[in-house]
Amino acid sequence: MDGPDRSAPLDAPLSPPLTAADATRTTRRPRGDTLAETTPGRKGATGATGATPAVAASNLELRHLRCLVAIVDTGSFTDAAIELGISQAAVSRTLLSLEQTLGVRLLHRTSRNVSPTTAGVQVLPRARHLLAEADNLVHEATTGHTRLRIGHAWSAMGAHTREFQRRWQERYPDVALHLIRHNSPTGGLAEGLCDLAVVRTAIDAHRYAHTVVGHERRYVALASDDPWARRRSIPLDEIRHRTLVVDRRTGTTTARLWPDAERPALEHTHDIDDWLAAIATGRYVGVTPHATATQYRRDGITYRPVRDATPVPVHLIWRRHDPHPATHAAAALLTDLYTGHP
Repeated sequence: MDGPDRSAPLDAPLSPPLTAADATRTTRRPRGDTLAETTPGRKGATGATGATPAVAASNLELRHLRCLVAIVDTGSFTDAAIELGISQAAVSRTLLSLEQTLGVRLLHRTSRNVSPTTAGVQVLPRARHLLAEADNLVHEATTGHTRLRIGHAWSAMGAHTREFQRRWQERYPDVALHLIRHNSPTGGLAEGLCDLAVVRTAIDAHRYAHTVVGHERRYVALASDDPWARRRSIPLDEIRHRTLVVDRRTGTTTARLWPDAERPALEHTHDIDDWLAAIATGRYVGVTPHATATQYRRDGITYRPVRDATPVPVHLIWRRHDPHPATHAAAALLTDLYTGHP
């Protein structure tokens, strides 16, 4: 991605050499770091040879940034050339090309040392970030099929999480499994953080392909010293008399579980930890799938089954036009676990 361009070698001249007249004009006006004042062809601060920022950005290449970072990190053009595996002249030309593209001088050069200009200090951290992102992009693209990332908002596969991990390792040892928790409606899929996601909320079927791998019973979460904690189960109708804490973004419980005229009061949170903390105070209760009860056991929190409530469907979703090769294997294994197949 950032190697030498085979059609235009790195050692090829990137700009015409300065003439004696050019050099005279350069030494006569040494003010500031802006190349518009010191480099032939500059027409203001709009980028390379008067180009707009968009055009200048299109001329920017990763090799330019690698060259700048190598010079600063090694402290000299000579050592940067050794690190990059190119000639010292190529390093000089590449840096000049970068400075011309940006329209600013990035380095102070003397016979003894090299140091960033004010503009260089601003550019360097961004250059490092862009190079790191490029390296990550290459890594993602080249290792995408040797690992499988499954996202979830709260509780992964619930009671089946550990067994899923164990069986996956046994059956597919060449595909590393990573579980990623991200508190969003798609469990990180829309954000590009995972390849598949386990979700228990409504699905955008136009955007994502999905399959139902199982269903989970609803539980009520309450403070351990709540009188309901002494009961085996709680009818759904009784819960409407309590204040219910819910997560509007990723929670599975809404007021629609109850008839219009019998809906409970709601208090909103934004994360599982806040949800649990609110319930532990004793002022609120929560209704959640069984997965939460198995994944988030906490001192001071008790879970009891809810009677007369519809179960929660558990979906596995993925990008419709870009499925991971292991998608169907993951869906089949998870379905087997939810249906009790060995």
